[in-house]
Amino acid sequence: MADTYDYDAIVVGSGMSGGWAAKELTQAGLRTLVLEAGGPIDPRADYVEHVQPWQMHFRGLGDRKALERDYPIQSRCYACDEVGSKFFVKDADNPYPTPTDAPFNWLRGRQVGGRSIMWGRQVYRWSDLDFEANLKDGHGTDWPIRYRDIAPWYAHVERFIGVSGATEGLSQLPDGVFLPPMQMTAVEADARPKILKAFGGERVMTIGRVAILTQNHNGRLACHYCGPCEKGCITNSYFSSIAATLPAARATGNLTLLPHSVVAEVLYDPKLGRARGVRVIDGITRYETVFTSRIVFLCASAIESVRLLLNSKSAQFPDGLANSSGTLGKYVMDHNFGAGAWGTHPGFKDKRTIGNRPNGVYIARFRNVKSQQPDFLRGYGFQGGAGRSGWDRGQWMPGYGAAFKQSLIDELGDWGFGATGFGETLPREENRVTLDPEVKDKWGIPAARIEVRWSDNERAMEKDMAKTMAEMLEAAGFKDVHPNEDMNPPGHCIHEMGGARMSKSSKDGVLNGWNQSWDVKNLFVTDGSCMASTACQNPSITYMALTARAVAHAVAAMKRNEL
Repeated sequence: MADTYDYDAIVVGSGMSGGWAAKELTQAGLRTLVLEAGGPIDPRADYVEHVQPWQMHFRGLGDRKALERDYPIQSRCYACDEVGSKFFVKDADNPYPTPTDAPFNWLRGRQVGGRSIMWGRQVYRWSDLDFEANLKDGHGTDWPIRYRDIAPWYAHVERFIGVSGATEGLSQLPDGVFLPPMQMTAVEADARPKILKAFGGERVMTIGRVAILTQNHNGRLACHYCGPCEKGCITNSYFSSIAATLPAARATGNLTLLPHSVVAEVLYDPKLGRARGVRVIDGITRYETVFTSRIVFLCASAIESVRLLLNSKSAQFPDGLANSSGTLGKYVMDHNFGAGAWGTHPGFKDKRTIGNRPNGVYIARFRNVKSQQPDFLRGYGFQGGAGRSGWDRGQWMPGYGAAFKQSLIDELGDWGFGATGFGETLPREENRVTLDPEVKDKWGIPAARIEVRWSDNERAMEKDMAKTMAEMLEAAGFKDVHPNEDMNPPGHCIHEMGGARMSKSSKDGVLNGWNQSWDVKNLFVTDGSCMASTACQNPSITYMALTARAVAHAVAAMKRNEL
């Protein structure tokens, strides 16, 4: 008699990669269960992007006591404010110890849609410069894939989500399938050719490539430039799993979505050598349920998926499920982020911005592309933009009355330009996640202990970021240029990666080139934990492309009765 399962597929997590897994699996005809640890989200009731400061008790400045009590770590993110804090976890419920000399800002969202509700929406393809870096300089393990393997899946994702951007023809930043780009401000447009000329064409500033619609697309409306995207988007103009992938999955009739479902363990069948399902704790009642399926996709976010695998122990895997390589939890990374420069421009007083453009400019990587920089390996890109100080500058100016208010509108301040570097972090074995032997979360699951430190390579890179950004501003005619070498702690970029990396052989990593566990063939991991390196580009579109690619592989294997 054939085995029976509750579902064909289980997906853990409903965010960036979980939504894509749900869409691709259900559209392939698989009965799919999506388990989300947090609660449901109704955009009509829960999104707060149009809540105005005068509608907030603390006028948007935040309830300091409440934020310090409930969100001491989460509030380090700009998006976790008076109304946006609802999309972040409460830190006391979700503890994670770190060494005293190694702070880590783990910024999390537990709700249907996960962090796809408040993400930065910047989407940049990787190139072979990125996929070949580990092999060429000997740090980390070689990726089992190259750009040609994932390029069709980047296009698959871009066509569905809608990405606005401009083509540039750069080998280190491949072009994609783009909607019309957003416009640069007058100051940005003036700075671009000056920077190109001053640095021999190597430093290319382009408008950001962003998952926000500049025209109606796939039933979603074009952006109307209200600006505070991190608080939600009632018009579905930016990509989130709530706006796009989960509705597509639901339309198939094959989706079951269960909020408040905290997955504690992936269950392993030693006779079959397969994952048989998951053990779930109800987030409200604490009642436990077991769900079974033919395949399991972990998409819970990098550290959460690693924690889940580490907690899924058995006689066959005493150090965590799918960990025959001993690499599970190791080589955890984030982008080193914080350094850059800013300055003011004396001109363009007759120009102003229209609306609140939810995007900036991007300066593509130029270090270690054609020649080796002597002080550090890998490279970085910049994100930032130019604008005029607006009416809100009145918070720090003396004055009152109608004339003062009108002056804030009519007599805008100077133009300013600032940009911050996002750097590639070297994969290092000692940067790791383990299970804490004592600390547990609100649901009794052992907490992740995170131990990640910057190396000299990242520190040297940060110094160079400040230097080169200041050089570019000065070349473009900016005054009062201020370089900044400050580094944020790991985690603060919210691009945590690694811990269950892909590899060419089973001894070097947790996953093969299809995001499939080397040890447990029906287990796939497609969130940030699968990454073998970080590149310097925002990683979300790579997670999405890898997820769609992994689903296609899994479905084909199921049809061949291999899973």
